[in-house]
This record gives sequence, structure tokens and C-alpha cells, in this order.
Amino acid sequence: MATALPSSPAVSGSAANQAIHRALEQLDRVILGKPTQLRLALTCLLARGHLLIEDQPGVGKTTLAQALARTLGLGFRRVQFTSDLLPADLLGVSIWDAASGSFRHQPGPIFSELLLADEINRATPRTQGALLEAMEERQVSEGGVTRPLPDPFFVIATQNPAAFVGTSPLPEAQLDRFLMTVTLGYPDARAERTLLETGGRGQSVRDLPAVLDAPTLLRAQAEVDAVYAAPALLDYLQLLARASREHPAIAAGLSPRALLALLAAARAWAYLDGRDMVLPEDVQAVFPALASHRLALRDPAARPGDVLRRLLDETPIP
Repeated sequence: MATALPSSPAVSGSAANQAIHRALEQLDRVILGKPTQLRLALTCLLARGHLLIEDQPGVGKTTLAQALARTLGLGFRRVQFTSDLLPADLLGVSIWDAASGSFRHQPGPIFSELLLADEINRATPRTQGALLEAMEERQVSEGGVTRPLPDPFFVIATQNPAAFVGTSPLPEAQLDRFLMTVTLGYPDARAERTLLETGGRGQSVRDLPAVLDAPTLLRAQAEVDAVYAAPALLDYLQLLARASREHPAIAAGLSPRALLALLAAARAWAYLDGRDMVLPEDVQAVFPALASHRLALRDPAARPGDVLRRLLDETPIP
């Protein structure tokens, strides 16, 4: 596994990398029994991506988003998606100012460093689509004016199971804007017992101190961009992409944009290990979370996790 490999002193010794690890340690104390999901969430952020959490209510999706925002020192807004939510409720509106004789823009909640789109699949496709430009271009166009979003800008969206009443499935174009999908699931027995013994009142999310700030996070993202990917590693990525496009169980394989996202996520995973070089184990670690919502299966009854594991097992490492 990648976690057992030696780290690079240049990376692990940087102030930004050390701050990221302190953030991960603090999150582990709040979100119990979910170390892999927490690491994937931080990997997603370091790779400048957006995160989709698919699960039923009550397993800690909102708590995870709030804990990330407080720990990382980011401005945070939460929007509850409902069937009557309008795009203007997200993006903001232009209001006529009689005193100045001009329109004044009233920003919506999307103008935050971390936006929680809670139960995104309960909104109409029109409102879901309002996030497309913001997530891809990191800007908002309203009233004929294009306005940049904060940097960093990160969307965490939660999604209820499709069988739940009142849900509208996210279209493929919207899903592709999310770098990763994770599922929290039920806590293990030890974590659940701790919740019962404390009544869920361990360390309150509201009391979490900021371990780093936006400038430190931006430095960490720049260091992630500098993590080296050898030509052989790029060969491996292309082999995975080709295998996904030719696999009999998969209707549509990884796109070039998905391949770039896979490289960025693998760099971030290696950075969390304190290394300045991407290894195949890094690609394998992030591949299921990155590909599960992008690959359309021919058999609706097939389990995506099983197909992705076979794909990894059958693809040789150069």
C-alpha cells in the first residue's frame, strides 16, 4: 500500500503539508471511524475538486462538511435543496438601487469558499444546472456580468438514494463536475458505541479551531501540482482509460477530462503521504471514488465496486 512507502523530506517537511496533517488528525477526532473517507475528502480538496457524498440521512454528511470548513478555516454556507429552490436563490440577484440609478448585485450563498449543497437531488434539474458553470469555471454569470468566485472554492453536495421520494437524478454532465464520490455508511461498532456513550456530544463542530487558513491551503494545492508523475505512470493512466472504454461491462469509459482528474487526485493522495512522486498505488487508492459516478454500466444490477476492482486487477502496471 502507498501508506507504507517512505516519504520525501521536502514534501513532508513543508509547513503546508504539516498543517494538512494536523487538519486530518482533528477531523479524525470528530468524524469517528471514517479515516478513508476523510482522507478522500481532503484529497479531493487538495486536487481542487468537488465532492459528492451519497448516503441516507443521519450518517454525518452535513457534519463532515461543517467540520471541514471549520478545520480548514474556510467561509462556509449551507443550502438546503428543495423542489422550489430557484437558481437565483443560489447565485444571487441584481436589485435596482434608486439612489445610484443602477443595479446592485446581491450575492447568493454560492459566493463562499465552501458551499454545502444539501440533498442536491431534491432540486429541479434547472436549479441543479445553475451549479454547472460555478463548479467548472469557478465564476457566476448573472445579469450580463461575470463574477469570479472565491479562491479556494469547494462544493460538497449530499445526495439521497435514488429510491427516496422526491428525488431528481443528477444528469451525467452534473456528475462529471464532481471529482469524487464517497459513501460514509454506518459507523463501525466501536465508533457507534462512543456516540452512544457521549450522546453524540464529543467535540462539537462549532468548537473546532481553524488548523490552517485559505492562503495555507492554496500553498498546499500548489505543492500538489508539483508532485512528479513519471512517463510510466502516465502510461498506466492511459491503460486504465483504455481498459474502461473496452470493458464489456462498461457502456462508456473514462473521458480525457476524467483522466486529468484522476492524475490530480493521485498527486494529492501522494502528497498526503508526504511524497513528491506519484505511484501506481496512489492511482489505485483514488480510482474507485473518482470513477464510480462516471462509468455507466451495461447491467443496472451490477455492482460498480466489483466492476472497478476487476478493472484494476486486470490492468497491468507498466
